[in-house]
Amino acid sequence: MNSALFAPIDLYCERHGPEFWAEPVNALTNLAFVAAGIWGLYQVRRNRTGTAAIAMCWWVIAIGIGSWLFHTFANYLTIWADIVPIATFTLAASMFALRRFARLSWPRATVCFVGFYLVAGAITLTLPSSVHVATNGTSGYLPAFLAINAIGALCLVRGSPAGRYLIAASLIFALAATGRMLDLWACQYVPIGTHFLWHSLNGLMLAVVLTAIARYGRPAA
Repeated sequence: MNSALFAPIDLYCERHGPEFWAEPVNALTNLAFVAAGIWGLYQVRRNRTGTAAIAMCWWVIAIGIGSWLFHTFANYLTIWADIVPIATFTLAASMFALRRFARLSWPRATVCFVGFYLVAGAITLTLPSSVHVATNGTSGYLPAFLAINAIGALCLVRGSPAGRYLIAASLIFALAATGRMLDLWACQYVPIGTHFLWHSLNGLMLAVVLTAIARYGRPAA
């Protein structure tokens, strides 16, 4: 296997070397995702929301596992274990919300989904590199932030109570993103940085999203 895949990556304040346990706080706070997924499974089974909702809960647990792998091994192979579950969950949750919360038909949901991510992706790609550097790479999550707000607003317009949960989740997401952005700057004051807030608050954010899924994500009759 290509040895470059195992080259160490150092992106966060807490890490000071390539060792497995060089980011203990960042690694352990991934339990927030696992806890959110377990909470979601409990809520989904309690509300009998269905198989798709159960899959979304396990997806959140996979995010925690993938992020844990990256914050322990921290190389060019495990970074994909971090990125792929987050990206695919964002896309799947967006379509889930359009179909189950906003109650759009498959054709309308698909048009909205594709159109939105083309625009959001284009906006993100056209941001100057200085923005990416200044936000410590957090600008890459702009499409996800825009999606949760746009879909939340659509749900409110269409009378779905899930919209309130999505807007609340977006506020938590904004706080989490702030923790991610400030990590390297805060390093001079806080030895472990603030990246752990990204994990902890996003775990809370996903627990809110999964609660909405459990309560309002049943398929249309």
